[in-house]
Amino acid sequence: MFSTFQTAVVTGAGRGFGRAIAAALVAAGTGVVGIARNEQELLAVREELGAGFTPVVADATDEALAHDVIREHRPALLVLNAGAVPHMAPVQEQTWETFSHNWHVDTRHVFTWTRAALLEPLAPGSVVVSMSSGAALFGSPLSGGYASAKGAIRYIRGYAAEEAQRAGLGIRFHALLPNLTPAGGVGLVGIDGYAARQGVDRDTFVAGRDQPVLTAEQVAKAVMEVAQDPGGDAEYRVEGAGLQPIG
Repeated sequence: MFSTFQTAVVTGAGRGFGRAIAAALVAAGTGVVGIARNEQELLAVREELGAGFTPVVADATDEALAHDVIREHRPALLVLNAGAVPHMAPVQEQTWETFSHNWHVDTRHVFTWTRAALLEPLAPGSVVVSMSSGAALFGSPLSGGYASAKGAIRYIRGYAAEEAQRAGLGIRFHALLPNLTPAGGVGLVGIDGYAARQGVDRDTFVAGRDQPVLTAEQVAKAVMEVAQDPGGDAEYRVEGAGLQPIG
């Protein structure tokens, strides 16, 4: 039974992976502070999950927000899941603004909350789980800078783990790299883009990948598994078949 953490913060909690992660945590007895920019989506999650879910309508890249939430709620678990849908086009059809969009959302918000976790700091025994992507390993030629933005999240996790160890903070930092899946909004856009590039429909593309389809609930389960693991800092691929440690 998941009972390690009294309070968790989940960014991007209004839908997709974030909503599933929040639901799993609340079901296990953890109070969740859910952050997203869409008020209607957050209120719908609150209605579904009840008093165990505290909605905060805000931009997760806001540095002051990260410090304020940590000081007020003293979470023992941060799940840094917020991210933007990339502009799907080959590199020559991107602009710098579309190409770099995920750097300004996905990467920046992980940097912001990771920095706050080290500076406040979080209490010893706390865990930070950052959501990267399988694209960080294999690339994603139709999504601009998405793969590199997710790759930078892996580096930030590693840097933070080293600094926490040097300072004796007792905070663990993990990164999860989910496979491309129709279960999330970003993945669905990606699948549609690559299916169109191959001239097939969505279902045909997914079937052609010849691997179990990853669900949002499996991602939530993976977050809970790594958060409770008393071992050291680590990175994992998240596949339909389960967790696969990297390195």
